[in-house]
Amino acid sequence: MPDSGALPQVLRSEAEVPPPPQRRFISPLLQRILLVNLLPLALLLAALLYLDQYQNGLLEAEVTTLREQARIYAGAIGETAVHNDTPDNPVIAPDVARPLLRRLTEPTPNAQARLYSPEGGVLADSRVREGAAGAVITEPLPPAVERGRLVGLVSRAYDDLLRLLPHSNDRSLLDLDHPAAGADWTPDVQAEVKLIAASQGAQIPPYIRRTDDNRLLVSVAEPVARDRRTLGIVVLTREAREVDDSVLTVRLSILALFTLALGLTVMLSWYLSLTIARPILRLARAAARMREGRGREGEVPAPLLVRRDEVGELARALSESAVALWSRMDAIEAFAADVAHEIKNPLSSIRSAIETLRRIDDPEKQRRLTAIIAEDVARLDRLITDISDSSRIDAELSRAATEPVDLAPILSALAEIDEATRGENDPRISLDVGEGRLVVEGVEDRVVQVLRNLLGNARSFSPPRGVIGLSAHEDGAMIEIAVQDSGPGIPDGKLEHIFDRFYSERPQGEYFGQHSGLGLSISRQIVSALRGQIVASNRRDVTGAVIGARFVVTLPKA
Repeated sequence: MPDSGALPQVLRSEAEVPPPPQRRFISPLLQRILLVNLLPLALLLAALLYLDQYQNGLLEAEVTTLREQARIYAGAIGETAVHNDTPDNPVIAPDVARPLLRRLTEPTPNAQARLYSPEGGVLADSRVREGAAGAVITEPLPPAVERGRLVGLVSRAYDDLLRLLPHSNDRSLLDLDHPAAGADWTPDVQAEVKLIAASQGAQIPPYIRRTDDNRLLVSVAEPVARDRRTLGIVVLTREAREVDDSVLTVRLSILALFTLALGLTVMLSWYLSLTIARPILRLARAAARMREGRGREGEVPAPLLVRRDEVGELARALSESAVALWSRMDAIEAFAADVAHEIKNPLSSIRSAIETLRRIDDPEKQRRLTAIIAEDVARLDRLITDISDSSRIDAELSRAATEPVDLAPILSALAEIDEATRGENDPRISLDVGEGRLVVEGVEDRVVQVLRNLLGNARSFSPPRGVIGLSAHEDGAMIEIAVQDSGPGIPDGKLEHIFDRFYSERPQGEYFGQHSGLGLSISRQIVSALRGQIVASNRRDVTGAVIGARFVVTLPKA
């Protein structure tokens, strides 16, 4: 039983009680659940957006195809459109190259081919032709395909995100940071011709860009050669619509999967919140109500008590703790009332004796009253000692660690001490410990206290030269200790009440006030704290007559 001085710590003032948890639409636990669930998803999305090898592969295939086509154009022009003004000075004939270049690009409507002279001038353009009456007609590339506002937003958001991500210069063939340019891009022909002349077999790097109207253009340049002499450069430009369509399909697939996964993540997180976060908040509010003293039992919601998971275990533990706390508080209140009642009796006797002592002058009566006062003081001392012991037991047992306690030497020592100190007419102890292993899980000092209380109780009820039976044996997972006497036994209706505090059923002839009535109550208190049990019964003969009392203590084996 905890000390009554601990009561103010249990019943704290309202100023010390923290406010109950506030209701929130998104609890901190739900926020953590969402963060934990969304973080891997966000990392996956970033990785899919950042790793653009797929786009690079498509662009490399487009460049390879376009370069082969440009080589065919350059080879055709070199074979059919080159005239020799002098034996050592072959030149390209523009009149022959123009229709040839236009016919070569007709199967590719999204392409434009230009032929440049070594000095950088345009000799032929597949998009320029002569009309009626010698008019020059320029045909632009087909306009950009309208993909819809949403698709355009997705593409622009994707490109903007790629600009923000750190990357090296060779990460992607598509240079998003390069100023946009249309199909009129012109290479530095003179520099390219020098490069080709200086390094045989060198290729002019492709130029890939996105125009202001969101068209993806790929340009490659190939030299027109004759007798290993560079006579011009063919620049072939084509809109890579297939690349855009393929990349857009992948992007939309990624976003669709991300949206689906995001929805499932939010739903699962909300479900976890409903099954974990909200029940914990309900338990917190129930604990706050119990702390404020607004309920005794039933404060924990019933649906949480029947759950077969960790939350259910927590709810049941909280409910059991609340019941135990209220039981402890009720016990403290009842204990305080019992103590006050028991202390009032000797105090009233002392007060009455003192008042009587003041009014009489007879020395004999004064000595008798003084003796009564001394006896009541001794009774108060005994009572306060037992009350103090009883109030400390729960606190001490809650802090003390249990350990294996061997009962055989303890029982033998108690029997030897009794044999050495008993008088000629005092009852003797008959010990029977058997041959089993009598080791229990407990606190040795408190186990000895229980045995001494039971032996003292049996000694006070046993007749002169009687026999007190003390035995112990194994009973499954428990150790059973029995103490029996040959006294008058226990009234049948009092077999449980004898364990109540301050209950006293003393043998006839015993001087009043020798016992506080707490011995058996303390014994049950100790045994219960050690997860054991103590019961009382009457011993009977074959005729059914009571021949003594028997107390049985069972403690768990170590």
